Amino acid sequence: KVQHREILQKHLNQIKQIQSVIKQSLLAVREIEKSTEVSSTIEYSSRISEFSKLPPKVQVSLPTFIPKPIDHEKLYSLFGQITPLSTATEDNILFLNQPNTTVGELLDEPEFLRTIQTGHERLCSVTCLNEGIIWTSGASNEIKCFNSKGSLLQTIQTKSGSFPYDIAVDGGGNLLYSDWSTIVYKVKNGQIEEFIRLQGWVPGNLCVTSTGDLLVTMFSNDETQSKVVRYSGSTEKQTIQFDDKGKPLYSRNVMLKYITEYRNHDICVADYGASAVVVVNQDGKLRWRYTGHSSVTKNEPFKPWGITTDSQSLILTSDKDNHCIHILDQNGQFLRCIDNCDLESPSGLCMDNNDNLFVCEYLKGKVKKIKYLK
Repeated sequence: KVQHREILQKHLNQIKQIQSVIKQSLLAVREIEKSTEVSSTIEYSSRISEFSKLPPKVQVSLPTFIPKPIDHEKLYSLFGQITPLSTATEDNILFLNQPNTTVGELLDEPEFLRTIQTGHERLCSVTCLNEGIIWTSGASNEIKCFNSKGSLLQTIQTKSGSFPYDIAVDGGGNLLYSDWSTIVYKVKNGQIEEFIRLQGWVPGNLCVTSTGDLLVTMFSNDETQSKVVRYSGSTEKQTIQFDDKGKPLYSRNVMLKYITEYRNHDICVADYGASAVVVVNQDGKLRWRYTGHSSVTKNEPFKPWGITTDSQSLILTSDKDNHCIHILDQNGQFLRCIDNCDLESPSGLCMDNNDNLFVCEYLKGKVKKIKYLK
C-alpha cells in the first residue's frame, strides 16, 4: 500500500506539471490573438504534438511472499514440544485420624534441662530473643530479661505502672508489650514509646511473624467482641474476626488468647475462653479447632494458655489445669503430651532457634527449659 501510494503520487505530480505547461501555452496563444504584432504570430510554434503524448502508464507489481518448507525438527530443537496428555490411576487409601508422625522425631521421654527463677508472681509470658536471651512478664509492672544461665540482665518497668498483658520481640530485637490500656508500646534503645494506639479496643496478646508483621489479639471496650489484627509497622493490614458464615471465630471476652504463627503462615490462637485452639490460614479462613484429647483431660477440661510452634511443623499448647503440654501436628491431630517434667500450672510458651521449649510455671514464677525432639 505504501509503495502504491508513492507511485500514484509521483504520477499525479507529472500530470500537474503537464497541466501547468498547457495553461501557460494557452495564455501565450490568447496573448498572440489579442496582439497586433505580426512577428509574435510568425514566431509561434505549436506544441500540440508534445502535449498529445501522455505520461507512461505505470504497472505496479506488489511484493509476493514465497514460503519455504518448515523443518519441524528444527523448531522442536529451538522451542521444545508439549507431550500429549496422559492419565494414570493408583490406589488411594485414606487413613482416618492417623497423625503425621514423620515431621520430627519426638523423644520417648522429654528431658528437663534447666530452671530459671524469675521472681515474678503469677508468671504469664516468656519470649525468646535468641538462643541465649529470654524476656519474661507476670503480675507486676516489671518485664525482666535473663540469659540462658538464669542471670538477670535487665529490668524494664511499664510506662503506665500496670502489669503487662503480653510481650514479644521484633526482628530488630526491640521489646513490644501491651498493658491492658489501648496502647502497644515499643522499647527501643531503653526508651519506651507508643507504637500502636487503638480506639474502642484493648490490645491483648502479641506475635511477631516471620515477615516482620505484628499480630495482635484484642477485645472491644464493652468486652463483647474479639478479633485478631495484623499490622505492618503501626499500619493495620488485616482483620480476622468472623468465619465464612459470619460467626465469631473467637470467644467474646477478655480471656487470654495467646497467638503464634505456623511455618506455612497459618495463625494459631489458644482461646482460653472458648477452650479451644483456633487455627486460620493466612487469609483468615478457618482451618480447624482443637478442643483437647480424652487421654489428657480426664480430670479437668481443656483450657489452653500459651502456644508456640517449632521447626518440625509441630504446634505446642499449654494446658494449665491439667499441668501438661499438648503436641499437635499441622492438621490439629494430637500426637502426645509433655507431662513428665514436674510441670505445675504451665502458662506462657516460647521456642528458641534449636527447638528448645521454654515453659512458664504460673504460680511458681519459674521458666523451665525442656528438650522434646531427638
